[in-house]
Amino acid sequence: MTTEQKIRRVLSGKVVSDKMDKTIVVKTVSTFMDPLFHKIRKKNKNYKVHDEQGLAKSGDLVEFYEGRPVSKSKYMYLARVITSQQG
Repeated sequence: MTTEQKIRRVLSGKVVSDKMDKTIVVKTVSTFMDPLFHKIRKKNKNYKVHDEQGLAKSGDLVEFYEGRPVSKSKYMYLARVITSQQG
């Protein structure tokens, strides 16, 4: 077995909710070309992200990665807070 680090899926998005303990909800937006109408479409998805220290607040732009499951619906971990929402 090699000593290389496993390549993980890294995403970024905006924090929608920080009301849970050690968990934030992050909304990501992906754009794609519609195969039938050839228009650019947007798709939203919410992820529950594990935030151990409680660094992210609602409105922040964050980066997170995929890891082992923490609970039934939480398998993402907070990597860093890109921009913090002041006020």
